[in-house]
Amino acid sequence: MMDFAVVIALVLCALTVPGFGDTGSGKAQSCSDIRQFYNGNGFSLKGVPQSEISGEHLRICPQGYTCCTSVMEDSLSNLSRTEMQGLIRDAGRALQASLNGQYKAFDDYLLELLNRSEVVLQESYPPVLGFLYTQNTRVFSDLYTELRRYYRGSNINIEEALNEFWARLLERLFKGANGQYLIGDDYLECVSKQSETLRPFGDTPRDLKLKVTRTFVAARSFVQGLVISGEVVRKVVFVSLSLSPECVRAIMKMTYCRHCRGVPSARPCANYCANVLKGCLANHADLDTEWRNLADAMLQVANRFEGASSVNVVFLSLPKRISEAITTMMDNIDTFNTKVFQACGNLREGGTSNIGLEEVKKRGKVTVQDSPTSGARLEKLVSDVSRRLRDMQSYWVSLPSTLCSDRVATRAQGDDKCWNGMARARYLPEVMGDGLASQINNPEVEIDITKPDMTIRQQIMQLKIMTNRLRNAFNGNDVDFQDTSDDVSGSGSGMCADDNCARGPRLMAPNTDRPKLYAYPPENKKVVKASANHNLPFIALYLLSLVTLLLRR
Repeated sequence: MMDFAVVIALVLCALTVPGFGDTGSGKAQSCSDIRQFYNGNGFSLKGVPQSEISGEHLRICPQGYTCCTSVMEDSLSNLSRTEMQGLIRDAGRALQASLNGQYKAFDDYLLELLNRSEVVLQESYPPVLGFLYTQNTRVFSDLYTELRRYYRGSNINIEEALNEFWARLLERLFKGANGQYLIGDDYLECVSKQSETLRPFGDTPRDLKLKVTRTFVAARSFVQGLVISGEVVRKVVFVSLSLSPECVRAIMKMTYCRHCRGVPSARPCANYCANVLKGCLANHADLDTEWRNLADAMLQVANRFEGASSVNVVFLSLPKRISEAITTMMDNIDTFNTKVFQACGNLREGGTSNIGLEEVKKRGKVTVQDSPTSGARLEKLVSDVSRRLRDMQSYWVSLPSTLCSDRVATRAQGDDKCWNGMARARYLPEVMGDGLASQINNPEVEIDITKPDMTIRQQIMQLKIMTNRLRNAFNGNDVDFQDTSDDVSGSGSGMCADDNCARGPRLMAPNTDRPKLYAYPPENKKVVKASANHNLPFIALYLLSLVTLLLRR
């Protein structure tokens, strides 16, 4: 009798247990909802069932009763891939816009400072220096040209450019101060050699070289860091973004299989979405370490833009410091001439005349008024970019959760009514870590962790190179940008935010033979899993047969 009671209880449980679907009726469910959804996304309704059909043909979605045909599954799979790529690119576009804005703000400001410095020199030198300036304007304009070229990334040694400027200026001033003599190139070469010990310009060349070099190296490295950051985003998000077949399957299963299953209102579980996107974006997450290192290095360099040696002070003080050096030489020209004549020999008269050195001395010194707003503007720029750099440090490892929380999944972690890939129920597997190596046991995306994306590995190397250059710049060491990126010289500022800028090969993630790990028991591909509503009669018959056998005993 005990066996009989147990069996009767089992029969009653079988007849009352809910099935896979959301309704309790044994009648096949209507497909009107998905027909409307499917047609609304631009697909033809030809072949779309009016009511549920057996789902043994499905290759991605659960094979219970379904409203999706194989054609629909393929169409929705392609749609899910396109939409996810769009979401990733939208996020990348926002990051690029931020980097581009910071780059433009700093670039405009630094060039404006340099231009203003040259304008001040051009306006203030003629009244004070007279012919000493007007006859040698090319010397000064060439200096600013070289400084701009260096800032723009030309392969110029800035210390050599400054040395060349002082050597040319010395020759012109010496000839101007001794215009009554015939002075040949050999004699001027001797004068140049004597300047190393006589120091006609005082300490200004040495002091200016140190400050100008450190400031320009920092400025150039910083804006180049912004360019390279934007270039990395462009390469991995717009040029070579390709979702592997395994990733597309997982995204389709997460996004649209719920429609096929008849539960379109159930949004993907948060942890389920996290595992799918952590698998799909595993290679992108590996950018994290070097991306953070680059941001840290840029923050350090940004601190160089303020203080006594800030770009404001150094750029705008150039006219005044050069004028001070010229005044120093003119004040001591007699002593300098005497020592030069002793070392290089006396000169023969035969020139025209000097250009009125006494008159130059009487005119005074060049004075430069700093703009009261320039310091505040620089401070705001540094504050803004520092905040943006800190915000973007965790970008690559935060991208899956950002996409899930913003557009894809439910926000509730413990939601029992979210879509878990199989049904509307809680998602049980743990969330994977970040990066390719952490995906070895990802239950949603099959991925070969031994075969990383080579495009992303190349960008990781570019980030390392740029970080090392920024660290050198922070220490005041000059750096060469000729090979910063494999094609950065031909990509403008690297800030293009459109996937049409360049198109690279589509890299497909490799397939592996590793056993699949499922969040829930895998479906038997040979057996159709219908909803419980359709299976109830068969279960009941089976159990009633069992009751009959027990009663005969």
